[in-house]
Amino acid sequence: MVFSSNVFLFLFLPLFLIVYYLLPFKGRSAWILVGSYALYSWWRVDFLWLLVAITGAAYVYGLVLDKQPDGPRRRWTLTSALVLNLAALGYFKYANFGIDSFNALTTSLGLQAFSWTPILLPIGLSFFIFHAISYIVDVYRREEPPTHKLLDFAAFIALFPHLIAGPVLKYNLLADQFRTRTHTLEKFSYGATRFMTGFAKKVLIADTIAPLVTASFNQPSPTMGDAWLGALAYTLQLYFDFSGYSDMAIGLAAMMGFKFPENFNHPYISRSITEFWRRWHMSLSSWLREYLYISLGGNRHGRARTYLNLWLTMVLGGLWHGANWTFVLWGVWHGSILAIERRMKEANLWKPSPAWLTIPGTLLLVMVGWVMFRADNVPDAFRMYRGMLGLNGVGLSDTLAWQVKPSVLVTMLLGGVLVYAAPVWGHRVGDVGSKLLRPRLAVAATVVLLPLFVVAILKLSAQSYTPFLYFQF
Repeated sequence: MVFSSNVFLFLFLPLFLIVYYLLPFKGRSAWILVGSYALYSWWRVDFLWLLVAITGAAYVYGLVLDKQPDGPRRRWTLTSALVLNLAALGYFKYANFGIDSFNALTTSLGLQAFSWTPILLPIGLSFFIFHAISYIVDVYRREEPPTHKLLDFAAFIALFPHLIAGPVLKYNLLADQFRTRTHTLEKFSYGATRFMTGFAKKVLIADTIAPLVTASFNQPSPTMGDAWLGALAYTLQLYFDFSGYSDMAIGLAAMMGFKFPENFNHPYISRSITEFWRRWHMSLSSWLREYLYISLGGNRHGRARTYLNLWLTMVLGGLWHGANWTFVLWGVWHGSILAIERRMKEANLWKPSPAWLTIPGTLLLVMVGWVMFRADNVPDAFRMYRGMLGLNGVGLSDTLAWQVKPSVLVTMLLGGVLVYAAPVWGHRVGDVGSKLLRPRLAVAATVVLLPLFVVAILKLSAQSYTPFLYFQF
């Protein structure tokens, strides 16, 4: 069950919220857990055991680590906890990738391929394992005390707004909110508005662009027009799909009284790749910096090691997104650029440049990376790159031209306007927005948003199933 489905909108969510608000505060964590487990089980009830096991193990490890004195035994306890979580992630997410890569090597050498039954990847696995790891490491570092409230901790791990595709949260961000939080009409209204905004971004923009993306990346010999149109379309689709999900998650949390951190901050106006990763999927960027980059040594062991740690963090971050060499190479691309940018700044070679030059330049680098991120395999990615270089012709091919509908082009234009106008508009509103003006803007936004939400529901009912892109990660 996904947020952008009629079952969720008209059955699960109303029922969940009605019961939630009828219960006393002490019973709401239990209802969150029941509802979240029910939503997760809607997909595959047999994988619920994995979510329960990861939750229980993290809870127990937290209590054990807190009681142990610093020393080798405590480090071994942490190691075993990390190995347990990473082994689960490795088996379900990377076993198929490992066997397929091994078989590709053996068959190229004329040897017999290894027989293997493919493993199904549980949805949300990467996210709830990251939540468990961050909690265990925080307790080990004695940055946060362990929780003794298993119900609240289990509800945090399974909290359905962020269970399937993030944001990636730390337990300490929500621990106090599980103990006490406010439920007001203003907060609920904000949550509903934020949810409708994300829903409209997903259904009206991302889903409308999706067929063009698929058609472009499926071209056997894409021309320059095919390839660049496909890359641009995917750049917009991915942003509105994933930021739309984050908006919906933040909105759902607010409707339940929780406050989630923002996950996007207008990433396509970035003036460098370093800035891009401060604005894109910010919760994951923060997690990778705090639990991977710092654990690798960060910038504590000299410049060369710092560049290597940056590079390794992005390569492993790429691999986290999926078991495919495309994600590894995407991580190599971003990691290499981050290391180069850092080196240039440290060597005073990084000179301030005008926004009209740096913003398009950064977007170009991002788009080139998105091609590898979107492609089914590495040969398909390089097929698109050949097209982007014009090696298969320049103009739009006839096989793609008939699939380029005016409605899709208008949607892409609207998406581009929103990407670059939203931060400017928001800044100006913040400058001139008085206490009298803000309520009027809120009313105006609601008047515009409600019809869009209704149109999005109608479109959702008419179209085929389109899951969020980040569900596959």
